[in-house]
Amino acid sequence: MYDIPFLDIPALQSAHGVVHLPGSKSISNRVLLLAALSKGTTHIHDLLDSDDTRVMLDALQKMGCVISKKDYVLQVNGIKGQIDSSLSLDLFLGNAGTAIRPLTAALAIMGANATMRGVARMHERPIGDLVDALRQLGCAIDYTANEGFPPLHLKGCASPQLHAPIRVRGDVSSQFLTALLMALPLVAKQNITIEVQGELLSKPYIEITLNLLAQFGIVVQRDRWSRFVIPAGSEYVSPGVVHVEADASSASYFVALGAIAQRSGIRIQGVGLQSIQGDIRFVDAAKQMGAQVSGGPNWLEIKQGQWPLRAIEMDCNHIPDAAMTLAVMALFADAPSTLKNIGSWRVKETDRITAMATEARKLGAHIEEGADWLRIHPIQKGQWKSASIHTYDDHRVAMCFSLAAFNADHMRVRIEDPACVAKTFPDYFETLFSVCKSNTIPVICIDGPTASGKGTLAWALAQRLGFHYLDSGALYRITALAAVRAGLSLQTEQADTIAQLATQSKIQFNCERILLNGINVSEDIRTEEAGMNASKVSAMPAVRQALVDLQHSFQRLPGLVADGRDMGTVIFPASPFKVYLTASAEQRAQRRYKQLISKGFSATINKLRSDLEARDTRDMSRTVAPLVAAQDAMQLDNSNLSIDQSVDLVLSWWQSKHPKASSPS
Repeated sequence: MYDIPFLDIPALQSAHGVVHLPGSKSISNRVLLLAALSKGTTHIHDLLDSDDTRVMLDALQKMGCVISKKDYVLQVNGIKGQIDSSLSLDLFLGNAGTAIRPLTAALAIMGANATMRGVARMHERPIGDLVDALRQLGCAIDYTANEGFPPLHLKGCASPQLHAPIRVRGDVSSQFLTALLMALPLVAKQNITIEVQGELLSKPYIEITLNLLAQFGIVVQRDRWSRFVIPAGSEYVSPGVVHVEADASSASYFVALGAIAQRSGIRIQGVGLQSIQGDIRFVDAAKQMGAQVSGGPNWLEIKQGQWPLRAIEMDCNHIPDAAMTLAVMALFADAPSTLKNIGSWRVKETDRITAMATEARKLGAHIEEGADWLRIHPIQKGQWKSASIHTYDDHRVAMCFSLAAFNADHMRVRIEDPACVAKTFPDYFETLFSVCKSNTIPVICIDGPTASGKGTLAWALAQRLGFHYLDSGALYRITALAAVRAGLSLQTEQADTIAQLATQSKIQFNCERILLNGINVSEDIRTEEAGMNASKVSAMPAVRQALVDLQHSFQRLPGLVADGRDMGTVIFPASPFKVYLTASAEQRAQRRYKQLISKGFSATINKLRSDLEARDTRDMSRTVAPLVAAQDAMQLDNSNLSIDQSVDLVLSWWQSKHPKASSPS
């Protein structure tokens, strides 16, 4: 997961490959609560691991539910619909509507004493209609801040009043009805009727609820979408094993990807055309726009069909979450598209109608919006703008607009707060980049002499930007170490053998841990001897050539920070951004001395300085790839700079190389 302030996505050209999606959030949190309320033990496979499911799990454990995990299977021991009345619960539920609403209903019905709260945005999302319905039953619930919104204080429910039909509005959120359908079986000593007032939004999510209730022994009778009857004597019984489908809403981004990307061929594993999730009908909308889609029980395949995409006019009540992806697809259409009946967007993680309109305008689109509709005019070639997309702490805004990186004008797209995707799809960007190709993957080259701090600077830059990291010096140190351990002398006549050994070795590293054929060699390659040996093998043309392809393989989306002595001159000469980092020999010796002493090694500053100067002379005078600053490199003497100051300076240079992101017009 990219836990950084922003993530820059370079222009993307094509997409091909297989993606494995996380479990459905809607199914995961429903299954967790049903398993907790049931009699018996439930083994849950493929559960989504996300912010929303974590807050649900934390709440269930506070309620007294025993939960364990083994071999990726979650085991939930149910509480049989009863809660310890002596408990005083304080439940923080983040921004998870699928947690706070059904938990509020279930805990209120069970007579719990509980405080229900979340993040600031959750306290702006209405819950009054659910509270009104629960109060009809005799549940005591107080608002602790603003009327109609969380936080709430539940104060018990002495004797539920179940004789008259329970009325709940359906035109604000389907989660209110879902909450009642899941809670009322706990007290169904007689038939319980729920009547929906107004048009029911997001009907497919009620279908999910009814399907899962049936799996746990509750078969609800319904009269269309206005009347639901929970049979007398209903009791939750664990089905034993439950498999969570992959998330159909998450699938929408990769269905759209296949429709938008050139030379595309995307296979989605984990969800298919027979999914119980309503958002699978996004496939029909994508087909209408021109995508070629095929599928089976547990898979989908998507290819680009008509291009540009066909404009659509669609009632999106049946795919409320996935319809957001249509808004971005519409930017690539042949005419304006209109999405209707999306009023529920305004009470989601953010006001999604306003958010989608505002951010699309930054990209150069003309957008019209109404109370429950959005009209998107496509962006013509030559009119796309590089934009910084504000995500409003809304996972779907972040994921939708990542697809804009396929724009015709090869503009980068910045996604602010990319970690917000953790709500439902923590590895979204990693998954996206695994199947996408770009001709413009950025590389930042950090070259310089030994002990100049280039490794520390490069790693810090990679962390700040969410880029991959390449320590070329480590590769040469590892190669030298492997040769020594294989009994080879580091002489020129052994160059071919050392080169072959390097290509056969499995090397894995980051700044913290470096593995050679599965063995941690992090400390072994950081000695002074290892550095001297690396300098010897790096002067061998055969070894250098063997490692060139390996170094090139690190250039992966979304970008790379590479440090060494010839990154900008030999390995990535076309990189548009290069830094040559140096410091005085005295300063470098002081740094190396402190580093060695902290690790328990003995050293003297004068000896270290002498060794560094000798190595500088050798590296600068070698015939193969001598140490020299690239002609277009930015020069940085960091003798008197802290690492944070150096990082901030280089980042400011990097930003100046990029076009400024646009503001909405």
